[in-house]
Amino acid sequence: MGGQVSSPGSFSGLPYASKANADWMSALNSQLWDVPLHQLSIPGSHDTMTYCLNKKSPISSKEPRLLQLLCKVLPCVTLPMVLKWSTTQVLSVTEQLDGGVRYLDLRIAHVEDGSERNLHFVHMVYTTALVEDTLTEISEWLQSHPREVVILACRNFEGMTEDLHEYLVGCIKNIFGDTLCPRGEVPTLRQLWSRGQQVILSYEDEASVSRHTELWPGIPYWWGNKVKPQDLVNYLELMKSHGRPGGLFVAGINLTENLEFILVHPAWSLEKLTLSGLPYLCAWVRAQCPGSAAGCTNIIAGDFIGASGFVSDVIGLNQKLLRG
Repeated sequence: MGGQVSSPGSFSGLPYASKANADWMSALNSQLWDVPLHQLSIPGSHDTMTYCLNKKSPISSKEPRLLQLLCKVLPCVTLPMVLKWSTTQVLSVTEQLDGGVRYLDLRIAHVEDGSERNLHFVHMVYTTALVEDTLTEISEWLQSHPREVVILACRNFEGMTEDLHEYLVGCIKNIFGDTLCPRGEVPTLRQLWSRGQQVILSYEDEASVSRHTELWPGIPYWWGNKVKPQDLVNYLELMKSHGRPGGLFVAGINLTENLEFILVHPAWSLEKLTLSGLPYLCAWVRAQCPGSAAGCTNIIAGDFIGASGFVSDVIGLNQKLLRG
């Protein structure tokens, strides 16, 4: 599998994101510059890199053996089915950043039969894009937008050894350098701007976090694992009733298919499932409030983020902080 910064997929019917929100953080009311990031409303993308899943790539070694066997025996039938239920985004990482996304969900893997240090992304199938190339793409975007801040969630780590973790962390430090914000109190935009820092990098490997002050622990993600939007909203409301985490956290409005749903809806895809539920889910989003209170939200992440006004809805919630 060769490395490349892949172009977005060719799913029909979904618009490209506009660049209207490319610099939304620097455009916030100055009263919000001193609000810690975990009390702002921040749009995110779930499974950010699935726009470049590769139909020629092997299926993940973590998937059930039956599925792996079917992909080998009947690839022309099985792989298209897998791809249409594992692709969650069609905009490239740069287009997502241009569109206002500031939380990127990066599922990292080492392909078993791949070259020694080529790290890819994964969601059932491996991506064409290499992790190092994508991090460089993000860094270059940040250089062009010096007052924007991104939260990168590195997770999954399929097939990663301790040596590969150290290699990846070395790449992260080399690529982002002084723009990395060391872990500590969640900063405000004004604090980050004064230090020239633009990246908070959460890393879901405790051993690596303990060795490197540039890494933040994994950010909690409220994943409902629901097919129906009403059930997902009920789950999110239940989580809110328990009180918000102390730092950064994500409420995921991404729907999740199950085998029963796929069998009953053979002509559907995750795209169709998502679009059918978006009006209901976006209505829930618009009703949320950022802030420090128990029922407040912080990062809200979704699938197919260019398909509606989702990103602008999440950013717009910050106006509610000015009314207090």
